[in-house]
Amino acid sequence: MAITNAFISSSIIPRSKLSSSHSQISLFESITHISLIRDGFGFRQNKYLLRASIDSTKTVGSYSSSDQEADSVPMPIVLIDQDSDSDATIVQLSFGDRLGALIDTMKALKDLGLDVAKGTVTTEGSVIQTKFFITHLGTARKVEDPDMLERIRLTIINNLLKYHPESSERLAMGEAFGIKAPEKKLDVDIATHIHVKADGPKRSLLCIETADRPGLLLEIIKIMADINVNVESAEIDTEGLVAKDTFHVNYRGAALNSSLSQVLINCLRYYLRRPETDEDSY
Repeated sequence: MAITNAFISSSIIPRSKLSSSHSQISLFESITHISLIRDGFGFRQNKYLLRASIDSTKTVGSYSSSDQEADSVPMPIVLIDQDSDSDATIVQLSFGDRLGALIDTMKALKDLGLDVAKGTVTTEGSVIQTKFFITHLGTARKVEDPDMLERIRLTIINNLLKYHPESSERLAMGEAFGIKAPEKKLDVDIATHIHVKADGPKRSLLCIETADRPGLLLEIIKIMADINVNVESAEIDTEGLVAKDTFHVNYRGAALNSSLSQVLINCLRYYLRRPETDEDSY
């Protein structure tokens, strides 16, 4: 059953049932816990209620002040996976137990010229994970362009900040766009960790952990392109203030040798520690 122009309410599911097993709900199939109502749709887990208005796809959350005091702000995580599916880019979003079927996010992705081929909501313990399988609209091909991948990431984060403003205190983007900036800032000189590992004879695995900021993915890709390192695929993981990215890379169809690996590490470390560096300082 497609969730379009319908208003849906999930049954109130006790925490014991949600945490006892991995329960999965497809956004595009019949859902046993969902029934039609007239005044909107809700997803409730414990005290949190997710709603959409009758004439828009905006999703807003409401909870009492006592709930705010009792619940700490969970870790927001946005994961873009290019490895697990050969035909689609997988985007996974979680924010504790505060997210459900994100119709507003699906609309924002479609506004980028993308198609959400499939979507699922999975509950693991107390965390709700929403997963989208994304392709280019019309071509049904996965997203390869780094600029579009970064636009996807920032679109999802901006939506999270818009509809869950409390997330701003746990996100690096909250510094510029959120209501409340993170209290703890990362020292980028300390936070940056870069490793190159063997990944077979024809490619290497590049692992990067650094302070998140807008345009980070494009910056990393550009640095690699400048030294002719090719990116085959990637997993882009935004965890609050930190970006944890892995890239399958090669140099002219072969794995990186130790010398080139060190050059790559040095280049990335230099620029990732200096987000204010402009192109004229190369």
